[in-house]
Amino acid sequence: MSRTETLTIDELGARGDGVARTGKGLVFVPYTLAGETVTAIADGKRAALLSVRTPSPDRIDPVCTHFETCGGCSLQHMDADAYRRWKVGLLEKALAAQGIDTDCIAAPHFCAPQSRRRAVFSAIRTEKGVLLGFQQASSNHVVDLEECHVITPEIDAARPTIKDLMAVVLPAGRTVHVTVNQTQSGLDLAVEGKITLDDAGKRSAADAVRALGFARLTVNGEIILAPRRPLVAFDDVTVSPPPGAFLQAVPAMETVMAGLVAKHLAKSKRVIDLFAGCGTFALRLAKASTVHAVEGDAAALAALDRGFRENSGKKLKPVTVERRDLVRRPLTAQELKPHDGLVFDPPRAGAEAQCREIAASPVRRVAAVSCNPETLARDLAILIQAGFTLKSVTPVDQFIWTPHLEAVALLERAGGKKRHWSDM
Repeated sequence: MSRTETLTIDELGARGDGVARTGKGLVFVPYTLAGETVTAIADGKRAALLSVRTPSPDRIDPVCTHFETCGGCSLQHMDADAYRRWKVGLLEKALAAQGIDTDCIAAPHFCAPQSRRRAVFSAIRTEKGVLLGFQQASSNHVVDLEECHVITPEIDAARPTIKDLMAVVLPAGRTVHVTVNQTQSGLDLAVEGKITLDDAGKRSAADAVRALGFARLTVNGEIILAPRRPLVAFDDVTVSPPPGAFLQAVPAMETVMAGLVAKHLAKSKRVIDLFAGCGTFALRLAKASTVHAVEGDAAALAALDRGFRENSGKKLKPVTVERRDLVRRPLTAQELKPHDGLVFDPPRAGAEAQCREIAASPVRRVAAVSCNPETLARDLAILIQAGFTLKSVTPVDQFIWTPHLEAVALLERAGGKKRHWSDM
């Protein structure tokens, strides 16, 4: 049963919600800060903020009119210095929980507002027109954006044009996801949802793409029209990503992460890139090392392979590719044996099984890239137990005003007989 309560916020939780300790247990209150006294409507462990009675000195006015509504940002009400300390603290807590010395944490990197080149919008066509934005937290309601301080100015300025295109594509009342990637050739749009375009609909959509100036439109994987080939650059190596491709969110932060990885693996002659995607790391590493790239997504892997072949003039060393589901079938220690350097960048669930095989392999240098401090810490503990030395972990925030944090961990070890995971 819901009830109105006065709560004191003790700390921020891992998801950015304020945590109040009460006689009935923990209560999580979004959009609050540590030390605040607030009035909220509590329903079990969750509460909706009504008012802030005693604000924190770290509280500031949010920059966006949609804050607390659109479901995107959760921490715009927090002073920048406090926000950055909290964000690094997420990594500190995760490492400490695994018994890892937090002195290894290097200076963090933070992205600027309006720097995210990839957005996944929700769109619905209503009687009043197309709504385009993000879904309200804990709701299917699409908040029609009037502004966004996270995405690049180019994507933000294109929102009305994207809505015009969706008015052609969408049937009434149907909600779809629209992935927008900003590329060197223009905006690349991939629509996914329960819609079907007949031939007339495809012609109308193609006409709209031409008129509105997009680089490519795909609907449920089918290319409707691509007036220009979408291209992204990994340093000076250009790749044409598949529709809706996963790209690192902020190019400047991608450059930071790639630089850390490349420097760490510079002395490795044979490098293996696990969860390689479209080649974010592999194609950069190929400037100094022979690279074997492994990825489960066929379209991403094909883009990587094609990018390598089309950039032969860049004097890249050989890059080979292998399609493989590394979550279900990690590379074995024996398969890793030919490589002296390794980078992995798995999904949020991490790479526990793969790390056990890395631990048992002769690989000397490892760069671990992660978007989840908790699973990163778990995976690092496996490698440290096997004899790796953790040289550094660098926090990289490319998801501004959210609880999501990237990190790059660098490890190395001396030669010698490796322990198999079953002995650990």
